[in-house]
Amino acid sequence: MSPLADKRVLVVGLGRSGIAAAVLCATRGAHVTVTDKRPAIDLVGALARLPDGIAQELGGHRRESFLGADLIVLSPGVPEIPELAAARAAGVEITGELELAAWFVTAPIVAITGTNGKSTVTTLIGDMLRATGRPTFVGGNLGEPLCEAVGTPAAGPGGFCVVEVSSFQLETVVAFHPRVAVLLNITPDHLDRYDGMEGYAAAKARIFTAQGEGDFAVVNFDDPPSVRASAAGRARREGFSIVETLATGAWLGGPLMVKLPGEAPESYPADLPWLHGQRHNQANALAALLAARLAGASPAEARQGLLAFRPLAHRMELVADVGGIAYYDDSKGTNVGAVVAALDGFPRPVVLIAGGRDKGGDYAPLAAVLERVGRAAVLIGEAAPKMEAALTSALLVERAATLQEAVEAARRLARPGDAVVLSPACSSFDMFRDYAHRAEVFRSAVAQVTGREAGR
Repeated sequence: MSPLADKRVLVVGLGRSGIAAAVLCATRGAHVTVTDKRPAIDLVGALARLPDGIAQELGGHRRESFLGADLIVLSPGVPEIPELAAARAAGVEITGELELAAWFVTAPIVAITGTNGKSTVTTLIGDMLRATGRPTFVGGNLGEPLCEAVGTPAAGPGGFCVVEVSSFQLETVVAFHPRVAVLLNITPDHLDRYDGMEGYAAAKARIFTAQGEGDFAVVNFDDPPSVRASAAGRARREGFSIVETLATGAWLGGPLMVKLPGEAPESYPADLPWLHGQRHNQANALAALLAARLAGASPAEARQGLLAFRPLAHRMELVADVGGIAYYDDSKGTNVGAVVAALDGFPRPVVLIAGGRDKGGDYAPLAAVLERVGRAAVLIGEAAPKMEAALTSALLVERAATLQEAVEAARRLARPGDAVVLSPACSSFDMFRDYAHRAEVFRSAVAQVTGREAGR
């Protein structure tokens, strides 16, 4: 019998995860109500995906619905609203979409978290495990919610589920049990939500909560916060490093090297175009190779996935190269650590376009890397004054009212041989729907600016 049968379930938030959770609960026999603070007119697309029989409470939340639920399922990032706090105090069971899905998944789960690199590593591992021929789901915070995998062959004992997980999703996990859990790095992010770095690191460390001695924790041995966060776990810990050779694990030794316990070392090419000279992507490749091998991919299958991989959209993606100036879309660089990693050792002088909604981080590391590789910075959005104060001692700084104006300013400041890089170090929500919308506006502006230049 389903653990949800005849339960009164309240799903909070109607993003893709909330919709997937509501559908899963309804198909498993629950009496489902969905609630969202947004009005119905703003949720037309989401509501169309709900099956009949699900009650809707929109334009706000009803306290009595929270208190009357047997189970509350939260979408990622829902804050501690008063109605939720009241339900928690009353002892109502509260979980998240990720944990809910895990109740119904029997496949080995490979889970990936960290401040930066999650999507790249998740996609890489997915490519490597697909090469095994077993049905493989790739999603989570990356795209498709894990609830959408439930009932598919990939979620059964003969499949794999490769899941990117955020700190928000990990806040509510209890039984979520990765066979292989990957912690890539911990750098300042979401400090507008957490009580400092300790609270943020503690949320990331929850990826190891349900692991046992037969499981694996893949950890960045070059990142002390990750090493500390994984220390209390019960799983066997295997590391990856780009600065030292390890007895077992994965490391950079000219080629990419992997050695599992009791096996001979394996080498993989490190001279791929998307890897060459990019330390953060070399680390991502090492993490993916190690995790995929521990999950069950053979060396040949891991190599096949590595060679087939192509960089993801909005992650240092070349948009145009006109007049000797290259334009890169790195709109997914939404925190300082991601931008610093992307720019460190960049092969061209950079005119950086950055800014947006501040996430509570320190911009000093960005100033340090721009002092080495930066030509200038053009700042937009709510964070522009704070960023300008941090960056102005490192390089020339200008402000722009719109992203279109920022691209025009960056073109004026750039010289032949330079790169104009959109890598905001902030969230997009002050000016755009999301990072993809921000990238779309950037690409359009680049097309206009370079089109005028080409037509001269």
